[in-house]
Amino acid sequence: MSTQLQISVGEYSDKGLKPVNQDAYGIYIPQEPILTSKGIAIAISDGISSSDVSQIASEASVKSFLEDYFCTSETWSVKKSAQQVLVANNAWLYSQSQKSHHRFNKDKGYVCTFSAIIIKSTTAHLFHIGDSRIYLLRDNKLQLLTEDHRHWVSKDQHYLSRAMGISAYVEIDYNIVNLAIGDVFILATDGIYEHNNETFIIETINSYKQDLTKACEVIADNALKQGSDDNLTLQIIDIVNLPSQTSDEVYAQLTELPFPPTLHARMQFDGYEIIDTLHDSSRSHIYLAIDNQSQQKVVIKTPSTDLSSDPAYLERFLMEEWIARRIDNAHVLKPCLQIRERHFIYVASEFIEGQTLTQWMIDNPKPDLETVRGIIEQIAKGLLAFHRQEMIHQDLRPENIMIENNGLVKIIDFGSTKVAGLMEINSPLTHQDNLGTAQYTAPEYFLGELAASNADIFSLGVITYQMLTGKLPFGTQIARAKTKSAQKRLQYRSVLDDDREIPAWIDDTLWKALNPNPQDRYHELSEFLYDLRNPSKDFLNNIRPPLLDRDPLLFWKGLSSGLGIIIIMLLFIINNP
Repeated sequence: MSTQLQISVGEYSDKGLKPVNQDAYGIYIPQEPILTSKGIAIAISDGISSSDVSQIASEASVKSFLEDYFCTSETWSVKKSAQQVLVANNAWLYSQSQKSHHRFNKDKGYVCTFSAIIIKSTTAHLFHIGDSRIYLLRDNKLQLLTEDHRHWVSKDQHYLSRAMGISAYVEIDYNIVNLAIGDVFILATDGIYEHNNETFIIETINSYKQDLTKACEVIADNALKQGSDDNLTLQIIDIVNLPSQTSDEVYAQLTELPFPPTLHARMQFDGYEIIDTLHDSSRSHIYLAIDNQSQQKVVIKTPSTDLSSDPAYLERFLMEEWIARRIDNAHVLKPCLQIRERHFIYVASEFIEGQTLTQWMIDNPKPDLETVRGIIEQIAKGLLAFHRQEMIHQDLRPENIMIENNGLVKIIDFGSTKVAGLMEINSPLTHQDNLGTAQYTAPEYFLGELAASNADIFSLGVITYQMLTGKLPFGTQIARAKTKSAQKRLQYRSVLDDDREIPAWIDDTLWKALNPNPQDRYHELSEFLYDLRNPSKDFLNNIRPPLLDRDPLLFWKGLSSGLGIIIIMLLFIINNP
């Protein structure tokens, strides 16, 4: 039986002996499907006592985090989503301080500590700035998971070295913890943890396991008794259940709808009329159809019945539509809006009047450089839409690129796409990275390494090279190079040709895009596109003529000066034996 993520929570906050409570705390537990895709968010914040507005900072930090995190894309990783929200909130706090009459005194501004946990699937993601703390109670042992960002001036005097709103830039500590049922997290401000010992905290939580709010109150009351003169805020989170599914359960969910029958021309299918078969393979069947309601041409893609017993294949097939609905870009294939009840497993998308890039290259064996640039730039715009959503396409090749009759270029296949946010969700199905076509696949995949977005830049570089030469940059060697030493021996074939007018710096640009070592490759699509139109500084420095050719007078002046210095040194040595 599958189980959802389930937690038990206790929270308590009080101003203590202070006139104002400058602490803030909160938790948000969403319903499905957001619970699975984004997780549960818990946050705590502590304002600084020297500021009269820091309670505004702590309240705003907690509120914005709990609201804005769940507004970020489901495709983003937890780390990216949370950090984007925190950076934005820090910028707002800092700007508020700069607008106030305390802009030259950060101890009076909109400043606070901040600590948070995102519990997603079977992992806890920790974010921390300042000196609030996060503890983990596991096997009756209390472990501190955060580091206090304090600078000690003396034994009794210290100040925050890092906090929200203290400067325009914020550095956020990030850590992950693999969860087990029974784990207990404790989030506390310094008014709590400085006046409670570990033994008392552990015993209290164990005594009030069924009433964690009462446990919080007892721990806070003890801090007061032990002399705490600060605000008192505490959250206790008990991991009651973790999601777990067997392959059979996942497969059952994926196949709630039946596989479609074999389709043929003039057949009526789920509100569509099949016109023709466009493509048949062992992995899928693609048909041209007419939507009976809108009378628009559409493309119907159905899964192969030969792979009907493969849950991983079916998951990737259904993922294509999920990905397509989250990317809105002119250079990415658009899915059709599903307005009718669906009775079978299939994907419906827009029909593109045009041809694949593969066919285009056959029809245009020697395109000019500007035409190639235009097509590559359009592909890159589509890829950028993937990368902004923390997706890596992983199967960019000419067959997966369509050129419309009006010249618009679109990426049409997402079956191999890797989505950062979904990779964090616990699943018994195997996530495969290397799903692309070998000749266009980045070399790091063959080493079994995790790829970054510049793996797609490698594929785009191969396509650029192929459009200019009709050949592949490494021939068939790339798929056989499965060790680092073998990849270092790969022989790049220059794009320069006596029969083609291609500038030398284009070859330099392509080599950087196609470098087998991802660290030496372009990391941003914009850099690659810029260098396709402009010689890079590295290239210009490498081909720069020697000083003698560029400025003979300066060369001889420099040489004469150097010789003069040497003569003076020699005379000094001779006269001072």
